[in-house]
Amino acid sequence: MIDLFRDTFRYRELIWELALKELKIRYKRSFLGFLWALLNPLLQMIVLALVFSTVMRIPIPHYAVFLISVLLPWTFFAQSLSYAADSIVGNADLIKKVRVPKVVFPVAALTSNMINFLLSLISLVLIVLVLRHPFYWTWFYLPIPLLALTLFTLGATFFFAALNVYYRDVTHILQILLQIWFYVTPIIYPIEIFGKYQWLLKLNPVIFALNGFRMGVYAGHLPSGQSVLASFVCGLVALVVGYALFRKNQDQFVYYV
Repeated sequence: MIDLFRDTFRYRELIWELALKELKIRYKRSFLGFLWALLNPLLQMIVLALVFSTVMRIPIPHYAVFLISVLLPWTFFAQSLSYAADSIVGNADLIKKVRVPKVVFPVAALTSNMINFLLSLISLVLIVLVLRHPFYWTWFYLPIPLLALTLFTLGATFFFAALNVYYRDVTHILQILLQIWFYVTPIIYPIEIFGKYQWLLKLNPVIFALNGFRMGVYAGHLPSGQSVLASFVCGLVALVVGYALFRKNQDQFVYYV
């Protein structure tokens, strides 16, 4: 793990340049450019809010705030996995020509999506203002669940990026997995609707970090200490396992990309 932090710090400028390059490619020849970081979550939130608050009539006040408070960090998580899974294979030419630690590529993919996430927070602020939902002091707590979610996401990106080098079907399977994962995570519905079976959803490792966002933005309360601890345990376990797999195989990547 010390190697990870050392290499990340040492090559921070390269990571930053790769992250910016990925963002520029993502919005290349786009008329609105980086505004899509704001519009994408807004449009997705509007569609889901109309379906679940109007058609399916989920009785939740300010449902749009309830939804987007978790939808934004989920999107950061899902997009980071999607982009990072292809980060080694997608940079094959650079890996073969330049001798740098392979960790910089998944970290750069996550960094680019972190920038995207921070920009998208503008949409959250706008929704809260439009609906006149209170701005609670617990907004200051949001960096804590973001850190826990980032640790878990980074571990997962290492795992899938390494796996995708050997099995190129991983990127396709991952998209299906993320779709299923989305619906078994309490994003569009409250966990309370499952009653005594809530414990099943709590087996989901991202639920604790996402709950921290919803509690801070929508409810104005802090999550329990047990929930915070669980979010960091899940994040650290994912990071240790994912990085261990990545580090074990990274010297072989050049022969498979």
